[in-house]
Amino acid sequence: MTLDSIKSLTPGLLIVSVIVLAAQFVSDHYGAPAMLLALLFGIALQFVSEQDRPKPGIAFASRSVLRFGVALLGLRISADLALSLGLDVLIMIVVVVVTTILFGLLCARFFGFRQKFAFLSAGSVAICGASAAMAISAILPKDERTDERLVFTVVGVTILSTIAMILYPVLAAKLGFSNFETGIFLGATIHDVAQVVGAGFSVGQETGEVAAIVKLVRVAMLAPVIIIATFVLRQASQNKAESVERQPLVPVFVIGFFGLLLVNSMGWIPAAISDLAGNISRWALLAAIAAVGLKTSLKDVLNVGGAAIGLLVAETIFIAMLVLIFLF
Repeated sequence: MTLDSIKSLTPGLLIVSVIVLAAQFVSDHYGAPAMLLALLFGIALQFVSEQDRPKPGIAFASRSVLRFGVALLGLRISADLALSLGLDVLIMIVVVVVTTILFGLLCARFFGFRQKFAFLSAGSVAICGASAAMAISAILPKDERTDERLVFTVVGVTILSTIAMILYPVLAAKLGFSNFETGIFLGATIHDVAQVVGAGFSVGQETGEVAAIVKLVRVAMLAPVIIIATFVLRQASQNKAESVERQPLVPVFVIGFFGLLLVNSMGWIPAAISDLAGNISRWALLAAIAAVGLKTSLKDVLNVGGAAIGLLVAETIFIAMLVLIFLF
């Protein structure tokens, strides 16, 4: 990266950094989700992105910083961590993730949506909320509504995650689940990692640890899902002879994700480094969603409509019911 390119990126990155720091400050003091705050603060300052100077930095944060943050998620997961749950739970997680995505793709037509928003919403519900939404959006063909679909999905899954964080521990207690079963239920159904941790540890230490591990296994599903989706998108563009931006079969950030996961599974990464990478990843994803907010008009987001809310809610109810069926 040349000195001139660094200078061109600086104004936009500074604006994004201020939004991220403000969002984290408010989150730390008032308990609101930092991801949602960064997005809303960005939308409130959308007029800034209409100026020429900050545009390159904002675009860099919404694309390159996002992919860097997703790649670093690989250091939060290891094979030993996943295997500690047991083979039956791992199979359940894979089935739940795949089935929820297929459900979203199939029922989207009843809500009046095509496959782009269906995959974006279902993937975010099935895997890891806002992080999955941003990673999936990065590989989907771009159009004039890309950013507003992403923003709506991030807002929707974050709100639904917060509601689930409050209600699901109560539901698990009413159903008579053990601490281990409650951890599985919370980790397999709540969308965002932060809300999973909050819900799990509100019940107890064992529940929180199990919920966090289950959630991280769901996060690991992000990489294979993106690889398969990229292959399907390439085939579709070839069959339709469309002139679209050609994506690599395996996106670089997914290779990074798998590579770091493998290295971490080999035990080569000290716990302190892994924890540091997790924090850097969280800050990077905050910066990316702040940049997406800066590029998005609130009016355009509201135009997505009530049908989109209905689809997200339907997918959320579906994954919860599916996990309950497995647990019973």
